[in-house]
Amino acid sequence: MKTVATLLVLVSLAIFVIEGRPGIGIQRCLCHGAGLEAVRPKLIEKVEIHPVSPTCGHLEVVVTLKNGAGRRCLNPESRFTKYIIESLAKKTRSAQ
Repeated sequence: MKTVATLLVLVSLAIFVIEGRPGIGIQRCLCHGAGLEAVRPKLIEKVEIHPVSPTCGHLEVVVTLKNGAGRRCLNPESRFTKYIIESLAKKTRSAQ
């Protein structure tokens, strides 16, 4: 009976320690790889910017294409993506 109680205590402590650690190295990013350098602007329906977070260690820019053509990841370091981010920031500032 003592060994069962000891085992339960150890398992409980292990679960507590594991749950207390943020991001045990598991990255749950939407984009894998560098992403596209550019997309035709006329095809873009929506732009999503996902900042660095505990679940993903890098900035992600995801565009949804018109006519159900899917979602694509853009390379956040490309000139095109930087231009898109600046344009969105200007629109947000002017709307306020």
